[in-house]
Amino acid sequence: MPSRRSVLGGTLGALATATTTVGLAPAASAATAGTPVTCGTNNFGELGDGTRIAHYTAAPVLGLTTVTDLHGGRGHVNALRSDGTVWCWGSNVEGQCGSGTATRRILAPQQVPGLTGVSAVETGHYHSLALKGGVVWVWGHNDVGQLGDGTLVQRRIPVQVPGITDAIALAAGRSMSFVLRPNGTVWGWGLNASGQIGDGTTAQRLVPTQVSGLSNIVAIACGRDHSFALDATGRLFGWGDNLGGQVGNGTKVNVLVPVLITTGIAEVQAGADHSYARKSDGTVLAWGRNARSQLGDGTTTLRTRPVPVQNLTGVVSLGAGRDHGVAVLADGTARSWGYNVSGQLGDGTLLSRNRPVQVSGVTGATKAGGGGSAYSVILRS
Repeated sequence: MPSRRSVLGGTLGALATATTTVGLAPAASAATAGTPVTCGTNNFGELGDGTRIAHYTAAPVLGLTTVTDLHGGRGHVNALRSDGTVWCWGSNVEGQCGSGTATRRILAPQQVPGLTGVSAVETGHYHSLALKGGVVWVWGHNDVGQLGDGTLVQRRIPVQVPGITDAIALAAGRSMSFVLRPNGTVWGWGLNASGQIGDGTTAQRLVPTQVSGLSNIVAIACGRDHSFALDATGRLFGWGDNLGGQVGNGTKVNVLVPVLITTGIAEVQAGADHSYARKSDGTVLAWGRNARSQLGDGTTTLRTRPVPVQNLTGVVSLGAGRDHGVAVLADGTARSWGYNVSGQLGDGTLLSRNRPVQVSGVTGATKAGGGGSAYSVILRS
């Protein structure tokens, strides 16, 4: 789900997408490169282990090492390696793996042809993005203009987004995409029926359009149909679909332009209809729909304002799936909570959890790569 992550001082968010730590730092360095592990559903091969068999504890992706950044979409995953190449696996029904073929499922990592020198990747529901020298390359589904190339044509191989040559971070939701530019402004394109683009309208955008009123932004992130931007002072702004309170402004009314949500934030991530923010002290806030315990606050109560995730401290990276959350701690272990019908929490059970539990067998974790409909991706050193 996809979004750009960032952490003040580093990256924006794990699932969100610009991989910066204020949400998404540009891609991680080769020094932090590692191996991804996955758990949960595997209908499309999204676990990348060469099979379609689900597993309830985390296991390595087949043959993939030196990964610096990764993001999970609804049923596919994009990973960036330290050599600047992009690798993808999972669902390819809409060409979202960039292979140029009509193969519907890619069960093990496959290199995206023609892309080298990439510094960041991002993953939407059924589309993908890569950043190379300020230029954005896109591929996959394009029914509402989420590729930003001015057309509604599906692309099975990467094409360039016109007019953007200075992007520094990426984010993607279900059917919209965003870039962060060096002047601290944010630009988006794609579906806008609920105000997803944040330009004050509900008009679909086929090419990059500036998000209203944002400046000094250092990280961006997306949920399914809502988005966030984090500025250099730790102020978090949100906009878009808000019928489940997922924007976090205290209402359940769609938000067409960015509004201030809270302060003191170091990273933001978002799921389908819920959101997470990591504070500078390593604790986590959550808000939005909660029928499947995805807020981790011990209840199933919808929250229109941020509330603390219980029993969770020392967090360094966040990820969000459709109805669950993942956190990596400073000690290299990982925690998860929320819906667990497919084993996406990685604790060896199918029991949903309204508070964080430890992801079994994961040590040396460095980044939560988020998750799609019902799986999780974690990067280990």
